[in-house]
Amino acid sequence: MSVVSLKFVLIVLGSLGLFYLINPRYRSVFLALLSVLFIATYTYTGLVYVVIFSLFNYCFGLLLSRNKSVKAVFRTGIAVNILQLILLRYASFAIDPFIHLLNNDINFTRIAEVIGPLGISYFTLQGIGYLINVKMGWEKSERNFVDFLLYIIYFPKFLSGPVERSNHFLPQIKAPLTFDPSQVTEGMKLALIGFFKKVAIANQLAPYALSVYDFEHAGGSISWILFIIQPLYLYFDFSGYTDIALGVSKMFGINLLPNFQRPFFAENVSTFWKRFHMSLSSWFNDYIFRQVSFRYRKWGVYASVYAVFITWILFGIWHGAGWNFMLIGFLQALAIIYEFFTKKIRSKLFSNIPSVISVWFGRMVTYLFYCLSLVFFFTPDVKSGIGFLNNLAAMSGPSPFNDISVKPFQVLIYIPLVLFLELLKNDYPETGRRLERIWFADNRYGRLLRWSFYSLMITIIYISGFKSQQFVYANF
Repeated sequence: MSVVSLKFVLIVLGSLGLFYLINPRYRSVFLALLSVLFIATYTYTGLVYVVIFSLFNYCFGLLLSRNKSVKAVFRTGIAVNILQLILLRYASFAIDPFIHLLNNDINFTRIAEVIGPLGISYFTLQGIGYLINVKMGWEKSERNFVDFLLYIIYFPKFLSGPVERSNHFLPQIKAPLTFDPSQVTEGMKLALIGFFKKVAIANQLAPYALSVYDFEHAGGSISWILFIIQPLYLYFDFSGYTDIALGVSKMFGINLLPNFQRPFFAENVSTFWKRFHMSLSSWFNDYIFRQVSFRYRKWGVYASVYAVFITWILFGIWHGAGWNFMLIGFLQALAIIYEFFTKKIRSKLFSNIPSVISVWFGRMVTYLFYCLSLVFFFTPDVKSGIGFLNNLAAMSGPSPFNDISVKPFQVLIYIPLVLFLELLKNDYPETGRRLERIWFADNRYGRLLRWSFYSLMITIIYISGFKSQQFVYANF
């Protein structure tokens, strides 16, 4: 079942009514069953697999709390989690070449595609994080299997995150919950914004953004346009899914971790990754960077440098099996280390420049660096990415858009409007608060303004084509 579909909306609304009508003690069971049905619409084998995966981590969590040989149990649990991810996610990169060297006709990639479920990269991180939390004593092992299963398969976040923490999610589903109309309303608003981002903006940009890799025919002028719009496409696609997930979850009384906080107004790469895909970057920071830097703390500052490279290369590999993804992680590590060692020099250099110039210069450089990173995000390999970068130098050439009928002129209005609102919230918070007071005014004019705008958004979504189109991060 596609998240961007009328069927999904109707099922969520219908399930919402049942959720608040049934006995609170059975609500976790209800959400677990709803999640099972949701996953089953995509894959039965994947559903069976993720249930087995959940049972494994549930049992290992119990063993960690009872077994005296904690290290052996912990290492086994982590190893199995990582091994299954390698086998089912990276078979084409790590397994098949080895099998072919042995002159074996087994195509492990094909086997992995049949067995491997959607969302494996997300729920594997959640399983690993849970075992680390229990081992470190940051939380107690979960005794209720249904609650733990819900943590892993909860349907709003299953396809593309955010990457939840067990010690954030599990206490919420155990806490007493009463129907709160304001929270349900807020969830609906947030989900509507997510549908708007995905349908009215991302889907309209998709044919252009994804055609960028017709390397042999795209001229430089077109390549530059695509180079610039790709971050916008990915942002509105991914943040659209996140808003839908957070909105739907809020309607059920569960607050998921945030994933975005106005990333394009970050002034450096380090800050960018604190604002973009926040749940993933914070997971790697807490469970990889801090652990590695602490283990090698005797190295002094070089422990942090080493930890940055390890963390970001793994971050790149998480996105996919290929040297291009490793290169993405390597580039982020280089940028962050550069920013760390040159912070004083750059502060002194820009000290005599008006702050507004230095701030926007930093934002522009950060955005262009992310544009560069995305070239290797969307390309099938490093060679293709370098080929595209070479095309940027050619300022003329035929357009690769000849066969594309979509004409997303409306996004030239939508994108600046959304970014302008984010700018107000980021740079002019007082102005933003004044507008919010007008917007949320509890009077006839305030309600008329809000409902007129919501109706307009729904109309635009309908006109834009409320149809299924896969989210980019569902591939991971």
